[in-house]
Amino acid sequence: MKFKFLTAILVCSVFLNACQKQEDVNKSDAVAVVNGQYISKASLDTLRQEISQRMRGQAFPDEQLIEKLVQREILLQDAVKKKLDQTPEMVARLEMLKQSLLSQAALQDFIKNNEITDAELKAEYEKQTGTGDNFEFKARHILVKTEAEAKEVIVKLDKGGDFTELAKELSTGPSGPKGGDLGWFAPKQMVAPFSEAVIAMENGQYSSEPVQTDFGFHVILREDSRAQAVPEFETVKAKMLPMLQRKKVKDYVAELRKQAKVEVLLVKVETEASPIVHPVTASPIVHPATTTPMAGVDDGHGHSHAKSAEEMDMLEKSAPETGEMVKATEETATETAAEAAEMAKEVKASVTETSDKAAEMIKAAE
Repeated sequence: MKFKFLTAILVCSVFLNACQKQEDVNKSDAVAVVNGQYISKASLDTLRQEISQRMRGQAFPDEQLIEKLVQREILLQDAVKKKLDQTPEMVARLEMLKQSLLSQAALQDFIKNNEITDAELKAEYEKQTGTGDNFEFKARHILVKTEAEAKEVIVKLDKGGDFTELAKELSTGPSGPKGGDLGWFAPKQMVAPFSEAVIAMENGQYSSEPVQTDFGFHVILREDSRAQAVPEFETVKAKMLPMLQRKKVKDYVAELRKQAKVEVLLVKVETEASPIVHPVTASPIVHPATTTPMAGVDDGHGHSHAKSAEEMDMLEKSAPETGEMVKATEETATETAAEAAEMAKEVKASVTETSDKAAEMIKAAE
């Protein structure tokens, strides 16, 4: 497994260093010589660093790395001898690789020279924690298909019916057997009509009118409410960093796009319309008593992402336990960091494709 991984990294190095002028390498700066062509110590250092980064600190003996570099040089010389570097296909691929690497370099240079400051992190922290939306609620609900059914439930409650027992008997959601218990949740974790209804109630009060959402009609009982503890700035600072980096990169690319004269020449092909899905904007600040954003979460822009009663069912199953820090906090941070690197990954796509094909050559040569 390690050997295959080393080969893959080496293949990338073949193309990343294909244009290096070997005559610029002195013997004192070389680790090997192949048919009069020196392999530089810098090439070995680069390969060693790439392996360490991609394999999280694992390493290979220098002798093995040098042998791989020798194989690379032999293959490179053979390709040049056959003038493979001059074929239209290879010229086009090398040009695409050059463009990808330079695009990636532009992004890396921007990030390096536009570091996120503590002041920016603090401003984002205050923006997210200063909304006043620092309460969470404990509630039960009875979910039915029609408004008429919901009104019948309310009549039964008005006559002294027990909410928990009615939920067990009538609710179509999986929380029904639990008496409709949803546990503790923050308003933004539920679709807007549901959250708004809960906020408008008093503790111990149930809905006087059915609450309609995409999932059906709800009769809601607000059992309790409490203030959420706001996490300290230092505890969430590192988790906000990738999000702000991503925003800066997007703004940077958008500004370049705005300044550029662009004319799209490809004729648009008519395709079947597909629904627009609004991305959820993840916040790295998670209150200790809050749970993971679930299906049906409002993304902060009034967009609900739940589409069926089944998803509402999943929402109910995800009800939080008191005082627990959400398990998805780290997942949110990871996801945000991944999005921040999304553009860089895209420009590497051609490198990966080329590397996969070249790996077959090396494997055959071995």
